[in-house]
Amino acid sequence: MKKVSFLLSIMFLAIAMIACSSDAGGETDSKTVGIAMPTKSSERWVYDGENMKKEFEDLGYEVDLQYAEDVVENQLSQIENMITKGVDILVIASIDGSALTDVLEQAKSQEIPVIAYDRLIMNSEHVSYYATFDNFKVGVLQGQYIEEQLGLAKGEGPYNIELFAGSPDDNNAYFFWDGAMSVLQPYIDEGQLVVQSGQTDFEQGATLRWSGSEAQERMDNLLSAHYSSEKIDVVYSPFDGISRGVISSLKAVGYGSDDNPMPIVTGQDAELASVKSIIAGEQTQTIFKDTRELAKKAVNMADSVLNNEEPEVNDTETYDNGVKVVPSYLLEPISVDINNYQEALIDTGYFTEEELE
Repeated sequence: MKKVSFLLSIMFLAIAMIACSSDAGGETDSKTVGIAMPTKSSERWVYDGENMKKEFEDLGYEVDLQYAEDVVENQLSQIENMITKGVDILVIASIDGSALTDVLEQAKSQEIPVIAYDRLIMNSEHVSYYATFDNFKVGVLQGQYIEEQLGLAKGEGPYNIELFAGSPDDNNAYFFWDGAMSVLQPYIDEGQLVVQSGQTDFEQGATLRWSGSEAQERMDNLLSAHYSSEKIDVVYSPFDGISRGVISSLKAVGYGSDDNPMPIVTGQDAELASVKSIIAGEQTQTIFKDTRELAKKAVNMADSVLNNEEPEVNDTETYDNGVKVVPSYLLEPISVDINNYQEALIDTGYFTEEELE
């Protein structure tokens, strides 16, 4: 009888140990990442979300991926729901970087760390890390492209230029603008670049939510008011969606023909439609930001945080959100035009030749 009891005790102990082991493994496997993306209307955010979801799932995490369609209230509600469900970490590409202070206080109360993705979250101490590209350099590359194409450093000019800026609720928009103007402003001051509209301030060029239709409407107004007898030579655009809106306006008044060629139009994000536009000779340039690499960096950051390790960062000075300087990792942007799109986008597997046909 004692022998039977002893064997039963051993058996129950073994079962308990297996159960404990399963529970421990279950806790690791069941960790959930909440990913809040701004919109599906821009294909780059779709790629970002899909790339991160895959990377996290490959590491064994559950993923709650939400898109807010550029409605701030939707994003706030989505993040609140993620917090209520008990996600272990949040990765947020904000719509309005200044609108998340209260909801991040909720995350803090639940000890949920937050990683800002590509767009800096403002006015909150509860932002652990920031994964992005070198946004000032994005603008510099756009400005340098205009400088080189027009021969400004050689004294060429004057040329007519109009300036578009990004969304004023996105902190990145100011970095793009400042980077571009660090190159272009001296030529404006010298008269080599002439802004016929006189609209040279960020606020005058700002495009809420990076809207292509808003950009098209503004370009329509600029052309009718200032270019009935003048030719426009270049449009500084910080983003492909804005660029396509600008190009639609330009084509409507006859630009893009042999007699009236399209002005230089810059852009950013290497969206499929804009790369096709570059190949077709409409948009001139874009900035390629490899979202596959950004996704990997954000995932590595989150994985390190969840494993109580220090994530890799390469900038601890630039990104002050108004409350703290957020430790950041900055990836390198690449300028792309008709001459190098094959090498930058097809050879790297970002697009296939068939997609660009």
